[in-house]
Formats: sequence, C-alpha cells, structure tokens
Amino acid sequence: MELAPIILFVYNRPWHTRQTVEALRKNELAGESNLFIFSDAPRNERDEKEVSKVRNFIRTIKGFKKVEIIERESNLGLANSIISGVTDIMEKHGKVIVLEDDLLSSPFFLRYMNEGLEVYKDDEKVLHIAGYMYPIDDTGLPETFFYRAASCWGWGTWKRAWRLFEPDIKKLIPMFNKSKIKSFNIDGCYNFWSQVERLSRGKIDSWAIRWYASVFINNGLCLHPAHSLIDNIGLDGSGVHCGSTWIYRTSVGMKPVKYFERTIAENTEALRRIKQFLASTRVAFWRRAVRKIKNLTVLR
Repeated sequence: MELAPIILFVYNRPWHTRQTVEALRKNELAGESNLFIFSDAPRNERDEKEVSKVRNFIRTIKGFKKVEIIERESNLGLANSIISGVTDIMEKHGKVIVLEDDLLSSPFFLRYMNEGLEVYKDDEKVLHIAGYMYPIDDTGLPETFFYRAASCWGWGTWKRAWRLFEPDIKKLIPMFNKSKIKSFNIDGCYNFWSQVERLSRGKIDSWAIRWYASVFINNGLCLHPAHSLIDNIGLDGSGVHCGSTWIYRTSVGMKPVKYFERTIAENTEALRRIKQFLASTRVAFWRRAVRKIKNLTVLR
C-alpha cells in the first residue's frame, strides 16, 4: 500500500502547531509518510511575530520520511490556502490526508486513513474519509460507518472525488431545493445551510461547507470512525474561524481500527445518535446565550 501524503496547514498558533505535530509524529506510520506543511503569510503586522514562531518551529520538524515546507509570501486566508494546497498535492499524488494546526491525532490515525483510502479507492459513492466523530455513545456501533456529512477535522480523499469540489457557492446554491436543504441539515437537526447563506453574503469564508455541499450534491458518503481518532484543541477561541466551545472535544481512540464497513449506505443507528448529539448542541447554545443575557443584565 502506497501511503498518502500528509498535508498540514499552519498559521499563527505555535503552541497548537507543536501539539499537533507531536501527536502526529507518534503515529506508527509517521516515519514512512511524506509531510507537506503549508504556512500562510501574516494577514497583518499583529500576526507577524506568531507566524514567525510557527515557521521557526516547523523548520525543525523531524520524524517523517520527508518534510517539505511551503511558506506563502502573501496571505491567502485559510480557505484559499487549503483549496490551493490540497489541489496542488492531489495533482501529484492522487490522494491526500489533511490536517490543520489544532488537531490531536490518535497514534492509529494514519493507519486508519491510509487503509480507508485503499479500501474505498474505486468506490465512486465514497468521497471522503473522516478522522473525527462527535462524542456520541459508540456502544454497539461498528468500528466504522457511513454518514452523509463531511467532517473536516482530519480527513482524506482522492483525486476522483476532489474533482467534484465546487468552490463557487453561487453555483452550488441552485442545486439545492427545500427537501435537499433539510437533508443537508441532517433532517433539520443542525443548520449547516446557514453557513452556505453566510458564505454567499461574504460573512464567512469556509472551504469546508463548500466541500460538504459538493459531496452532498453528488450523493456521496463519508466514512467515519465510531470512536473519534481526532480531538480539536483549537476550540478555545484562538482560531481564525472557530469560537470557544468545548462540546465537540473528545478522547481519541487508542487502538487500531480493524473493521471497514462494506455496506455502502448511511448507518441509521449512527445517524440517530448523531442527531441526538446535534440537538444537544442547540440546547447548549441557547443555555450559553441565556447566561450571557443574564450577565449583561446584572452588569447594567
């Protein structure tokens, strides 16, 4: 099995980047894997110092078969950086594993990703391999299952799938009707469509929602582990696009994934538990909102 290249996108978080790399280096396939690191240029003078710290660190990274660093000379922003970086490496290698600078991986993450990319490489319906899963109860679930949404905290795909990526949100929107929007929103349990609308109005710049929409509109499915192999440590308010929330934090699986689902269909029981979790995030959101309002009232 030819191992997929790993792409790591970094910006201005030296501590998070170091934690991400240290966890990745502990993967059993790290020493056999090529690592490509894309470092975006500072957006403004305020970011220059932290970007410099990150670049100084990534130049010292060892423990991989090869480390290649691409330092951008101008700021692309996260979305453009990821889209262009994935496209460039994909053209040369045909498959990729993608990480950002705030993701702690299980020691068995790379093995799972590479085996998943090998098992489903010729299955046109499978478009995405995800390393993250919400902190759901995985009792009784298979080790892996298919789910419609493309989780992008540690993921992989193939050139055949990436060709379906539509970066123009205004081309994607007309492909959705009311029924498809409801399904895109996990049957109304979580409003992913609001990200599409905000992107179309220029309020956010998310590559991930465009990738999910591209996968969805092409009737694709995404493989997920029942027990997450990724923990996002960037949900502390330090990220460019993520606010502070701990509800998505999870413990990573510490044993290799041995079972890869052969039935290419969404797992109904896994979907039920995911819906239950997503519904709980809405409750948590409103509780936080109420607390903020109460605090403002007290301060007045």
